[in-house]
Amino acid sequence: MALGVDYVHQDCSMARALELVGERWTLLIVRDSLFGVRRFSDFQTHLEMSKAVLTQRLAGLVDAGLLERVPHGGRDEYVPTTALEGLWHVVFALNDWGGTQVPSPGGARREFLHADCGTLLTGPGLCTRCALAPGPRDVLMRPGPGIGGTVRPNAVSAALRSTRRLLDPIR
Repeated sequence: MALGVDYVHQDCSMARALELVGERWTLLIVRDSLFGVRRFSDFQTHLEMSKAVLTQRLAGLVDAGLLERVPHGGRDEYVPTTALEGLWHVVFALNDWGGTQVPSPGGARREFLHADCGTLLTGPGLCTRCALAPGPRDVLMRPGPGIGGTVRPNAVSAALRSTRRLLDPIR
């Protein structure tokens, strides 16, 4: 029996979630949205992906209710919804797992801190000082020890080399 291309007949919430965000480019768009990327051109430049694929993935995220397409200054922006914000701990956990299983040579490229107390988040996104798992609006991102090396010459990469609050738009 051939494998299907989707999970529509499976009664499994994880399978349904993977239908929405389980593709590589989609997860990277979700990550960049949490980091503050809003404009099509910024996603394209930072992720180095084709316009056709980016158009398709953004449309899928809008249709799924994870991003909202909003006019801003003559251009559309893709604004994360609360549903996308709910993926923060998934993105953090995947990033943390990747840092352990397939680490960058110089260490983590980015570190995440609880904005209220400045404590580094660990494990599943927990603040060890407050014993909280803050949502993305309460998280600061700063360059980690592995941020050095090649610097891509674009506004998104430059913005991500400074300490910033998650979800604050990069403009």
